[in-house]
This record gives sequence, structure tokens and C-alpha cells, in this order.
Amino acid sequence: MAAHSTNELLASLSDADFGALRPHLEAADLPQGMVLFEGGDTIDRVYFPNIGIVSLVVGLASGEMIESGMVGRDSLVGASSALDGKIALNTAIVQIAGSASVLGIEHLRALADVSVPFRTMLIRHEQLILVQAQQSAACNASHTLEARLSRWLLRSRDLMGGNDLQLTQEFLGQMLGVQRSSVSIIASTLQEAGLIRYRRGHIRILDAAALQDAACECYAAVKASSDRLLGQAYAKVGA
Repeated sequence: MAAHSTNELLASLSDADFGALRPHLEAADLPQGMVLFEGGDTIDRVYFPNIGIVSLVVGLASGEMIESGMVGRDSLVGASSALDGKIALNTAIVQIAGSASVLGIEHLRALADVSVPFRTMLIRHEQLILVQAQQSAACNASHTLEARLSRWLLRSRDLMGGNDLQLTQEFLGQMLGVQRSSVSIIASTLQEAGLIRYRRGHIRILDAAALQDAACECYAAVKASSDRLLGQAYAKVGA
């Protein structure tokens, strides 16, 4: 079956399921920093990223944001809206600019009601979001900033499918819940070690294997969960 889209979830759909969604999909740009929805908002549409990364973050009273999960071309943003959860539990903000296919939730729910494989995929996606949130909480409490930053860069590399990431140190600090100056120090350490190159909001990963050695166990744990949960769902859709 030929791929329907560069978004892996849409690409994995059977012809019948994709045919049900296709007339209702709209193209949208995702500029960096764009807020797709905030915690407490009523969700009326979902986003299937074709390129770029969306961060799911929790806002604190101090104004800080802590990332609990990341979504890229592997899945969609806002899946819980099709599973009887109309209210956003966190804020979705574009971390790396890109584009997406956008779908009204009424069309997503309609397909989820009649297609067991599609509904199963949505459930597995939400399970992965929960895994990421749990792993992020453990990571932030237990691991060094160097290990967390390395893990974060590797996860972004996986979702983007390349070594070049358009990111500022300020944005990195927001996602990791630390000061920009702390990110600058650790990024300089990684650069001096030959693992990355950083320049004017652009990070290039030079040695992914060494970066994985520097990362905490959370990178491998989330990757394994992603392969297991989404891989199984993708394999079943259209079978």
C-alpha cells in the first residue's frame, strides 16, 4: 500500500480509513512558538505533523513551562479529543517549526467510532503520551542536565529524521525547566566534546552514538515504548 502522507500515522491507514479522513484534512503551517491549544481549552481540531515537533507542556504559576511529551511526524496532537476527552490537559506548543494536516474532531471521532484499528491506534498513542509524561517526571527528578539535554536532542532527532535542529538556548531552557545560562554551559560542553555544533539557534548533532552514551536511560526507555506501542498499532491498521 502506497503511503498517503509524510505523517506516519496517516501513511499507515488503510485506503478506506484514509479515504474517510482525506476530504476533511487541511494543510497548516506550524511556526515555532505557535500555541495549538492551552491546558483547559476545549479541543476542536487535531494536528498530524508532517514535519516539525510539538511539545506538550505543563505551565506553572511562576510562568515556567515543563515539557511532559513530544509529538512529531510519528503521530498526532490532541488524540484524547476523539476518546471522550474534550478538554486539553496540557498546553501544546510548536517546538520546531514545520507543517501539519489538520482535522476537525468530529471527523476523527466518526472514524474512531466505526474503525477498530484506528481507535486502537489512538489509544496506543495516548498510552505513549502517558509513558513520556511518567518518564519525564522521573528524568527531571533524577538525572543531570547534561544527560537530560542529550536525551532531548536525540528524541528530537528521531522525530525530525535528521541531525539539524532549529532551536534556541532560551527555548531549550523552557522545555527543560532551567535557566538559559545553564543550557549554554552544557551545550558548550557537548560542543567541545565534538557531540554537537551550536550556532545562532541551530544545533547539528555530529556524533549520535556518543550523544546516546551521554544521555540518561530515559531516551532508550521512551524509544522502546514508542516502537512497541506505535509499531504494533501501525502493523495492525489495514491488516
